[in-house]
Amino acid sequence: MTIESVRQSDDPRLEDFRDLRGRDQRGVDSRPGIFIGEQPLIVEAMLESPNQIRRILVSDRKRPWLEEILARHGHPEVEALVAPQEILESIVGFPIHRGVLASGNRMGVDDRSIDDLIPDTGRPGTLLVCESIRNIDNIGMLFRVAAAFGIDGVILSPDCHDPLYRKSLRVSIGHALRIPFARSSDWAADLAGLGDVHGFHRIGASIEGRTTADLLPPSDHHRVALVMGSEFDGLGDVASKNCDALVRIAMAPGVDSLNVAVAAAILLDRYSTAIRA
Repeated sequence: MTIESVRQSDDPRLEDFRDLRGRDQRGVDSRPGIFIGEQPLIVEAMLESPNQIRRILVSDRKRPWLEEILARHGHPEVEALVAPQEILESIVGFPIHRGVLASGNRMGVDDRSIDDLIPDTGRPGTLLVCESIRNIDNIGMLFRVAAAFGIDGVILSPDCHDPLYRKSLRVSIGHALRIPFARSSDWAADLAGLGDVHGFHRIGASIEGRTTADLLPPSDHHRVALVMGSEFDGLGDVASKNCDALVRIAMAPGVDSLNVAVAAAILLDRYSTAIRA
């Protein structure tokens, strides 16, 4: 594999990275089938699945780093490009301080179903279920939390933000590429199926929960689905009705909520089957 130099901003090989900010604002349809990673840590996570990565683009000063990580990953067949910093910034439309970008294929990610996340029959498991998490930082941080507690997968409601959006991916420190996720197409039916079909005990985090988290025994069930709602609205009626238990985290007087990722970490520390194993 050869690292190639790019010296013209109109080089067609740069098309994946052109006008990142403008295309991000138009959503995944503006870059069909492709996602963008930025910063060295994310690109290294992308290289863990060589078939998923399309191109790597770095500034001239990052060439030694590029050579080192490609060698470390066995010189995968990926298009590797090096360009002057000014070309990178003219292409993407804003300063790229780390000088590292990569494009990846979404192929297979968006087609994943909830059934693909379910552990084999009889095996313990923990799923993180996210309802209406639209904040780009929160969705990324929830994947970082999921990785920390050994979650089997993340289920997203239809309106959750894209975990592979480059900023969310950055906040997740690459774990959105490592933790499998699937997007629900029928929220009520999918939540019901977790319990009725797959045997998950569905625990919803809610300030209206009658039981504090420290009082709900963590060892009653070997399959747990933790359901987290949006930070301001909490769980919706559909999610609440499809939970087997609603729990709240005891807090000091005058404080009624936590950041959703912080709350998820507290609850997963108690209920994750991987941690309890």
